[in-house]
Amino acid sequence: MNTQNTPVHIKLWHREFWQMSIANLLLNMSAYMLIPVMPLWLVDVNAFTPLETGICMGLFGVGLYLLGGFCSYLIERFRRNQVCLWSIVAMLLCLGLLFYLNRYPEQFAAKELVMVQRLFFGAFFGLAQMVLSSTLIIDISESFQRTEANYSSSWFSRFALALGPLTGILLYRLSGFEATLFACGLCCVVSILLIALIRFPFRAPEENVRTLSLDRFFLPHGIWLFLNMLLVTTAMGLLMTMALTDWFYALVMAGFLLAILAERFVFAEAELKSEILTGLILMGAGIFFMTIQAADSLSWLSPLCIGLAVGLIGSRFLLFFIKLSRHCQRGTSQSTFMLCWESGLALGVFIGYAFLYGQHTRLCVTALVLIAIALLFYNFFTHSWFVSHKNR
Repeated sequence: MNTQNTPVHIKLWHREFWQMSIANLLLNMSAYMLIPVMPLWLVDVNAFTPLETGICMGLFGVGLYLLGGFCSYLIERFRRNQVCLWSIVAMLLCLGLLFYLNRYPEQFAAKELVMVQRLFFGAFFGLAQMVLSSTLIIDISESFQRTEANYSSSWFSRFALALGPLTGILLYRLSGFEATLFACGLCCVVSILLIALIRFPFRAPEENVRTLSLDRFFLPHGIWLFLNMLLVTTAMGLLMTMALTDWFYALVMAGFLLAILAERFVFAEAELKSEILTGLILMGAGIFFMTIQAADSLSWLSPLCIGLAVGLIGSRFLLFFIKLSRHCQRGTSQSTFMLCWESGLALGVFIGYAFLYGQHTRLCVTALVLIAIALLFYNFFTHSWFVSHKNR
């Protein structure tokens, strides 16, 4: 594989695949809506310090790893779609706790309660995403369509990175934190309905499945891809801690759409290395424009570059994880990519609030340094390492 081309099969886009993809979008939106909004609620309404706010938001990333080791056991011991559904129900309960604390602020005695909520919200979100991306989407796709199914459904997760914060900011501005929580809950409920309406075939459980394993959780030999991508998503998480507007995220969404067009018409037959390098250069340029606080006439350029860059980088790294996986490790590669993506965002949000709160220039410079390291790391090590170790 020396070019970028990914085939398109129209038959992939049947009703069940659309349902799963939209459920994936809504599930991610339920988490991303809170990224720009919840810190405002914590700091302005409940007097959290920036450090406490950073810890609360960062614990979401820690929670992602709590249940991942049990993923393989759970989907073999119970019906896999039921594991996903009950995980989303648990997310709803976590959102209900936030609703309770917002409605009855006199109960807000222990800040640790919010931290526990974020930890478990991340844990159940991580489990739901692992089952959804590593198992259910694969189950409804023909074997020759599975790479495209993973690639296409991941774009819906990426769209949520723009649509979630955009929706959260608008709702918080219009109706406050409670309306945002209702929207998050509604996204979870609709996701549950969309998944529940699909009939998944019964699969006999495998024998001698270990209770705790890396299967469908983490791909150890993908560690260099993981670390390289983590630098990029951490930079994105840093940017999300600034007082960004709904217009910013709308332009990030436009950048995602441009990335899809670029993959089809610009990079389709380009050299394999070019897509990620172009994305990293574009992201560095977008952050640089934010660092110098360019004139209003150029304010649209920064989020557009960032959206285009994250779209190109994310979709290509996903395919790299798939092609690095060995036989029967496709699901594990999907979970590893998800962990890399979400961990980086959570780490960036934690650093941004805990150590760089209100420091626009230092925050942008830190993000720019991370992108520069990612560019050098990929160009001089990761790419050649991947080419020599890929299995597909």
